[in-house]
Amino acid sequence: MADAGMVGADGAVTGGARALLRLEGLVLLAAMVLLYSYRGGPWWLFAVLLLAPDLSFAAYLAGARIGAIVYNAVHITAVPIVLLIAGFALDQPLAASIAIIWLAHIGMDRAAGYGLKYPDAFNHTHLGRIGKA
Repeated sequence: MADAGMVGADGAVTGGARALLRLEGLVLLAAMVLLYSYRGGPWWLFAVLLLAPDLSFAAYLAGARIGAIVYNAVHITAVPIVLLIAGFALDQPLAASIAIIWLAHIGMDRAAGYGLKYPDAFNHTHLGRIGKA
């Protein structure tokens, strides 16, 4: 059972838990930038692909429910982690680089307070409402 002090009435995480999730995002971003640097990937690729997951916003043209499904599918860590493992296991540097950049994007979003979306509205996320009230 969730602690009532950690979850708002709208289902968003609040208080210290929210701060920890945002800190976790910042750490993920920093770790992926360091890993990318360590691997020696081309920085032009990092710059070009860092915001690519945000193209999933276009799915909101089909409505909030479809938009949330597509956005969340592109903004969960499981898919790029699997791609990263496959890239390392199969010695595919491009796949590993894409996964690292993808994870860096997710970390950047979380650190900025952009969470996974609820299906009612784009600005309703698990980390709280975003944008103007």
